[in-house]
Amino acid sequence: MARTKRSQQSYSAGERGRNRVRVFPDSKTGIYQMEWREKGRRLGRSLKHRDWDRAKRQADEFAANFVAPQSDQEPEPLTLGRLFEMYLGEVTPKNSERHQKYARSAARMFGEYFGTDPLAVTLSWRDFDKFSTARAGGIFGSGSGPWKPVKPRTVQMDLSFLSSVLNWATTAGDGHGGFLLDRNPMKGYKLPKEKNPRRVVITEEEYSELLAISKEFDWRFHVALVLAHETGHRIGAIRKLRWSDVDLQSENIRWRAEHDKKGYEHVTPMSAEARAVLEFARERSPGVGDAPLLPACKDPSKPIGRYVIRDMWRKAERPAGLERKKGRGWHTLRRKFASDLKDLPLRVLCDLGGWKDFETVLTCYQQADEGELREALVARKRVVLGPNSGNEQRELRLL
Repeated sequence: MARTKRSQQSYSAGERGRNRVRVFPDSKTGIYQMEWREKGRRLGRSLKHRDWDRAKRQADEFAANFVAPQSDQEPEPLTLGRLFEMYLGEVTPKNSERHQKYARSAARMFGEYFGTDPLAVTLSWRDFDKFSTARAGGIFGSGSGPWKPVKPRTVQMDLSFLSSVLNWATTAGDGHGGFLLDRNPMKGYKLPKEKNPRRVVITEEEYSELLAISKEFDWRFHVALVLAHETGHRIGAIRKLRWSDVDLQSENIRWRAEHDKKGYEHVTPMSAEARAVLEFARERSPGVGDAPLLPACKDPSKPIGRYVIRDMWRKAERPAGLERKKGRGWHTLRRKFASDLKDLPLRVLCDLGGWKDFETVLTCYQQADEGELREALVARKRVVLGPNSGNEQRELRLL
């Protein structure tokens, strides 16, 4: 039987791993269903009625008359330490190297805060609130000293990771016909959000100033700058491009899943400006195959380093005549790409920029400028009051 989507109303009878039975209403018909496990398989049947009290009595009776075969060894209590150990060993290796590093760091952080001995099922919303406050304020310490205060976005990311681990435990089998966890203790918990996040968009004038000095500053900075502007992709994906990803003949660029933040592999066409800068790069880095498009200085077999390309932006602002602005960096070109092309169908824009979902583009990347806002107000339909002949009443007339 296919796994049934859980509804808000449900009732369980019996003991987990022995004779657990659950009843719940069908989401479409409202008719109560009963499900149980036998020999590791999920079974179920319809009760063919909508009487809640009767459904609960039937669950109690069924549980009293049914005992699933017990294994010789009961499952061990799921501690936080064991849960993270299993997650890091089974799930994390499937992710990118960057996500693996973060997962190990986050697991270590939660282990230091909550401890590794408490049972995962005993976590509560109060625990998550306390962690959120402590993490934001940097008031709890570790073996290396006090933690650094962070913004709500970082706390949100950390708690999202914890929720993912707990969610995985509700679907991972325990080897005894059940799951590691019956429920996610974080279900329904509202993650902290930054009220006024800073999302800077680089202007056309600022981009032009950087572009004007980019070739003399560093040819790799020039190539990365143009590609970031023309493709709208993250600098992490751009700096890891290899010549095998570039097809100048068909004018396409392949973006590998292992180099994408969301693990999204896709192919995008290149603009005339992107093609020209790639030919420019070919003259200075005539690599073939898996040779990096933007090689590191010390080891040309490797792509330019993450912090090297980050510092290039900061150092290039001075010769470009730009004052330092907090939040203006490589990612502002991705926001500019989304804003410049906001008249395109959203599906087309997402495919060009490598976004997997529409909501992220609308909430985090596209921004209207002041001119567009003023034009919208001018174009708005208005009503005017006109005199009504013979009396003092007024009527509304659309322009």
